[in-house]
Amino acid sequence: MAQTDTKVLVLGTLAGVAGISLAVVCYKSLKSKQRGSWPGFYHSHTNGQESDIMLVDGPGFPRGQAEVLERLEALIQCVSELKEEMKSLKTALPMLQDHVREELRGRNETRRVSPLHKATPRRKRPAGASRAEGQSSEEGESEGGYITALTDSEEEEPREEEESCEELPEVQVSLLLDRVDRLHLGSDCEKRESLNILLEQKEELGQNSAFLWRLARAYCDVHDISSAQEEKKRHAENGKQVGQEAVSLNPTCAESHQWYAVMCGIMADYDTIQNRIKNGYIFKDHLDKAIELKPQDPLSYYLLGRWCYAVAQLSWIERKVAATLFGEPPTASVEDALKNFLKVEEIHPAYSKLNYVFLAKCYKDLGRLDLARKMCESARSMKNVSKEDEEAQKELDLLLPALGGFEQ
Repeated sequence: MAQTDTKVLVLGTLAGVAGISLAVVCYKSLKSKQRGSWPGFYHSHTNGQESDIMLVDGPGFPRGQAEVLERLEALIQCVSELKEEMKSLKTALPMLQDHVREELRGRNETRRVSPLHKATPRRKRPAGASRAEGQSSEEGESEGGYITALTDSEEEEPREEEESCEELPEVQVSLLLDRVDRLHLGSDCEKRESLNILLEQKEELGQNSAFLWRLARAYCDVHDISSAQEEKKRHAENGKQVGQEAVSLNPTCAESHQWYAVMCGIMADYDTIQNRIKNGYIFKDHLDKAIELKPQDPLSYYLLGRWCYAVAQLSWIERKVAATLFGEPPTASVEDALKNFLKVEEIHPAYSKLNYVFLAKCYKDLGRLDLARKMCESARSMKNVSKEDEEAQKELDLLLPALGGFEQ
């Protein structure tokens, strides 16, 4: 019971008592004025509390007046008893709220531990049904007739059902992403299959960043295995757009930044010089963000090493063009590139054949030919299992004669 309801009940009861007491006072005043003319009764006090009307010998009253006096006497007796009940009620009311709360808590605990209660399924209440009955949607009627809040267990059961319904799509999405991850590591046909599967689900899962960066990766894979120039350019454009969507949707996803950077790098082959330089800045910014979010991913360091090496090889004219268009040309050295390629090897030894090839190139440019030959040996020991490995082998075949001392 709310505290305000308790106060209203007490005040209402006291007001009723005050009205009856006023009637008694009026009666006493009337009696004192008429005592001289009605000598047949007097008002006595017992123990200083209860008031009684005592009839004594006298000339008597008419029958109607006697009945009135008897009724007044009964009324005064009732008022006295009511006063005593009010005293008891005033004492009990402050504890009533705690008593009701403890009783309801005990019932709730009983319902929670009851196997029958746990096993009994709850039917979903139709929308608006409780309002039609004059109760709020969060209230129910207890066995004793009290209007009580629904118990925790009653609220939790439908929530568990809703969660189970919501988890099912998440499981399906997880299985889908696991499947395309496996296809990404497979043959050319499997990579095309991965792109087709993702495109079929784009309308439904297009607001999922984990889905989007995998779609950008699939565009990259199919771009690399395609031979027609127009097809390659189309995949590059679509992949860059999807990568940008992934970054916008979830700026804290390292893979989204990583694959958006990759697609910006790929688009450099199909853009003007101005856009190439612009994409180079975008590439670097998003790789830095990917490394900040996921510092132990070897792919990000490999890509950053490639960027540093490419910038270090820029001609004087290309640097001047970059300075004219953007105010400050990108800067990086062969040492910066070497540092990133070595970080790849530290995180993931024998990460890729191409990483060994670029380590050899960096050591060659720095005049450290012994280390360059060592990296070439490591690259030669790895088999060609992908298009990237075939590219690495071509680079290696061009690099070996410049280093000398190797048998072809």
